[in-house]
Amino acid sequence: MLRTLWAHKLRAFLTMFGIAWGIVSIVLMVAAGEGLRKGQEEQARNLGKDVMIVFHGRTSLQAGGTHAGRQVHWEDEDLPVVQAETPDCQYAIPELEQDTVRAHSNFNNAALTVTGSYPQFAYIRTLDVGQGRFYDWDDIREARRVAFLGSDAAKQLFPGRNPVGDNVYLNDFPFVVIGVMAKKKQDSSYDGWDVNKIFIPFAAMRRDFPDKPPGTSTTFDQLLVTPKSVEQHEACKHEVRVALARMHRYDPRDKEACPIWDTVQEAQAFKTMTDGMKYFLGAVGIVTLLLGGIGVMNVMLVAVRERTREIGVRKALGAPATTILRQFFVEALIIALLSGAIGLGIAFGFCALVNLLPMPDFFAGLIPDWTSGLVAAGLLGTIAVAAALYPARRAASIDPIEALRYEAGG
Repeated sequence: MLRTLWAHKLRAFLTMFGIAWGIVSIVLMVAAGEGLRKGQEEQARNLGKDVMIVFHGRTSLQAGGTHAGRQVHWEDEDLPVVQAETPDCQYAIPELEQDTVRAHSNFNNAALTVTGSYPQFAYIRTLDVGQGRFYDWDDIREARRVAFLGSDAAKQLFPGRNPVGDNVYLNDFPFVVIGVMAKKKQDSSYDGWDVNKIFIPFAAMRRDFPDKPPGTSTTFDQLLVTPKSVEQHEACKHEVRVALARMHRYDPRDKEACPIWDTVQEAQAFKTMTDGMKYFLGAVGIVTLLLGGIGVMNVMLVAVRERTREIGVRKALGAPATTILRQFFVEALIIALLSGAIGLGIAFGFCALVNLLPMPDFFAGLIPDWTSGLVAAGLLGTIAVAAALYPARRAASIDPIEALRYEAGG
């Protein structure tokens, strides 16, 4: 068998190249699509875990005798109502922030955003702890002046030092640094990068840095809401709108009064887009496989025609048709297995080499999938074997004298 393949090196090479190229193409296309999906999924997770940011706005509809265009501000008294009237929501917590607070340490100054919230903020907004700890409910109850620093904020305020246990001064109020955030990649935000922020307990934020006019000492900037599950997120969002509309006397259908950045909806939209991309890449892959299969069939058909005289001689010497068919089947199977292994090796090796390079934040690299590679190899191998058996069966069924005459006549 191997001697026969070696005797037709060019034919074997062209056949193997067609199979391997088809496998490499589909594996790389699927790997690129999966890398984009994973990268975007990770970036969305870095912003927050299924979070909806509920901003306050201005009414655009008349309701309850009030005119449109009225400014709405969320109040501290809204929190227990929202938490009680939203059974499909897991968390509903406030966020109050200031970007004009003067921040300095004993080593450096910095222009940073200071934000205050509840302890669940770290989980909701994916603030992983690199050193120390995040603030807890004891810090909230006692309104302690403690601070959790973003990774870049820590580097700026305490260059080359461990800030945990040291003081950072916010408008000259001393806050003890209790933790530093782990490095975080982030490509979207509603108020700046988390690595450049200082996080303090909501009670301390409310006391030392209250909301600015037209806000009051009891208003805050936005409400962070998470559903109990992704399936409940629409119900959760509706419940929040209804509860806030009742508290502030506006129409719950008025989206201008209560703008919501829904990252769950964005994630679902992106999933729909990536699914469409996956189907598109699958269609391109099928076309690639079909074109590769057609090439394989043509090469194998020409090969069988070239060996029609050989088949005729073997039949004239008494070889049964099954022996001839078995020879072509084994030859095609060897070609399919070798080219499939080579194609998979090239594709996975190329993915590994590319993944050694630095990747943009939105792309997780080439993530190959063994399933797509094995399916492509199996399908192309089947095409190769079928392409060999069909002309071989035709050649094996003709009269030996006709086979010899066909070859001799060219």
